[in-house]
This record gives sequence, C-alpha cells and structure tokens, in this order.
Amino acid sequence: MSTATSASASPKPRVAFWDNARFVAVTLVVVDHAIQRLTSSSDHALTVYLFIYAFHVPAFAVISGYFSRSGPLSNEQIKKILTHIVLPYVIMEIIWTVIQWLVEGKVGFNPSIARWTLWFLLALGIFRLVLPYLALVKWPLFWAVVLSIGVGYLHNVDTTFSLSRAFGILPFFLLGWQLRRWGIMDRWMAATRAVWWVRAAAAAVMAAWMGVVLALIGTWRAFDLQHWFFYDRSYHALGNNDWTGGLIRLGLILLAVLLVGAFFVLMPRSHSWLSGFGEATMYIYLLHTFVLYPIRQSGILHGQESDVWLIGMIAFAIVVSIALASGPVRKVFRPLVEPRAEWLFQRLPEAEPPAPSSPAPKSD
Repeated sequence: MSTATSASASPKPRVAFWDNARFVAVTLVVVDHAIQRLTSSSDHALTVYLFIYAFHVPAFAVISGYFSRSGPLSNEQIKKILTHIVLPYVIMEIIWTVIQWLVEGKVGFNPSIARWTLWFLLALGIFRLVLPYLALVKWPLFWAVVLSIGVGYLHNVDTTFSLSRAFGILPFFLLGWQLRRWGIMDRWMAATRAVWWVRAAAAAVMAAWMGVVLALIGTWRAFDLQHWFFYDRSYHALGNNDWTGGLIRLGLILLAVLLVGAFFVLMPRSHSWLSGFGEATMYIYLLHTFVLYPIRQSGILHGQESDVWLIGMIAFAIVVSIALASGPVRKVFRPLVEPRAEWLFQRLPEAEPPAPSSPAPKSD
C-alpha cells in the first residue's frame, strides 16, 4: 500500500523491487483472510496461516517506513495523508457500517474502532505522527521496541483507534525507515556477486519456519499463537499473567525481522509480471474484504478439513488479488480508494507571517 509520505510532491520513478514486494505481501494478506475460517478445523490451513502471518504485516510496515520521512510535513504531504489515508478510511468505514447493518443487523457508526483490515490505515497515520519525535532521540529503533513490548502490559491500550496494533508493530515501521538511512536495500539491489547463496539462505530460513510451524502445530493451536501475531491485545488478555509476555513479543519481533529479511531477499529485483500489480496494492487491500465477506459469512468454510478447500481458497485469493489490481477495477473504484478532494482544502499562502513574540515580563 502507498503510505502518502513521500518527500516530494512530484512523482518519482517506481522501483520494480518494491512493487514486487508490495504485491506479494498484499496477496499473502488476501490468502490469510481467505483461509482463516478453515483454520479452526484444519491443521494444514492453520500451518499456512501462521507461516504467513508471522511476517506479512511486519513486511507492510517495513515498506511503509522505508518510504517515510521524519522531517516536517509540507502542505502537499498533509493533503496526501488526508486523501490517501484519512478519507479512504472514513469512506470504507461508512460502507462497512451499511453492509453490516443490512447483513448482520448491527447498527452504529464508530470510526474509533476500525473494521477488519482498516486498522492499518489508522496505524499509518499514527506512525507518521510519532516518527518525527522518535527520529530526534538516540536509538529510535530501540525505543520503538520498548514501546511495542511495554504496551502489551497495559490493559487500557486496546483497539480504539488501533493504538495497540500500531504501537505493537511500530518497530517494523522504524526498521524500514532505518533501512533507508543505512542504505542496506540499495546495496542489495545493486549487488551482483554472491546473490545466489544469500537467496539460498533466505529460502532455508523460510523452509525452517514452515517446518517448525508444521511440526508443532498442536502446540501453536493450544497456545493460540495466531492471536499473538495480531498485536491487538494485552498479554493478560492473551492468557499470559506474568512478566514473560514481553519476552514472547520480543521473540516474535525478532522472528518477524528474520522472516521479513528473507522475504525481501527472495523478491525479484527487476521488473516482472508482478510489478504492474504492485502499483495497485491499496485497491487489493481495501477491496478484497468485500469479495471474501459473503464467503466467510455463509459458513461454508466452517468444519472443512479437506486440503482441497485449502488449495482452492489459496488459488481463489490469488485470482482475487490479480483481478482487483486490474485497470478496470481501479478505474471504477478510484473515487473510493483514491478520492480527489480538492474541494476540501483552502488555498494557503506560500509562507505564513511569523507569530508575534510574547513581551518579556516586567519586574516590579
């Protein structure tokens, strides 16, 4: 997804590597949402679900951080945040409110509680707000990890405005921002030697994680590991009643960093058939839920243990992801996903007059 945080108002040439990564990451999101209802009865579905969920949201946060800037926002950047994040969030919340009223009988519009995938839009806004402050202090990535771990001990930080999830995955956003400063990804994309063994190591990491999930699937099911990956509950709410919850989250953060690194290494660095779809990830992210909602609500996936259902839903999710990135879909739904709201903004002067200084207090 785009983050509306580029440093300049003028468009920059797209980098195929990042478009490839965006599309694959958002497709993994669609796959996980497509098979979620199967995980209650199928160990294989839960295996795929946990394998993906360990890194796909962190990967999105890293990408968002990579293209973010810590400096003051210009008027154009603020407009982009409002039109690329805030307005789509409000529009989708209204649509979901109407749908859930018609289908489920739920009444009420509460934009402080994000519906389904919309929480990530709120998280992007929070990231942009806290980045300038974290960038001012020493070791910002360290403090982001402290915030992520610490928020899990607070019972009153919950899903309101997605605060728990935003602070939970904040380290990945900061990591993306640091990666750009360190120039690591630039060096990787320019590398010509020893690429094959780095990719072999990355594939081995992914295979090892899949093996661990598959071998211990009974343990992960009993532990409710998937809920730890959501970063939306306190440790107490997750069933951890002592101080070890922070260590578990730290372990999951380190695991995600390792898997995200492997994920990026395995992405094609040059233009491929994936690249064009990577320009439309916001459409896929926001619209796929409307496609999956009727299937999930029908109950047809509950109790299905056959791998045929698992394979079928994975294939269906990939088709949905490709279809939603197509030109016709983007043309039809552009007013909802990328609303143009020039009418909303007033014309501001190039520079505001300086604020008057306060007079010095007089002594008696």
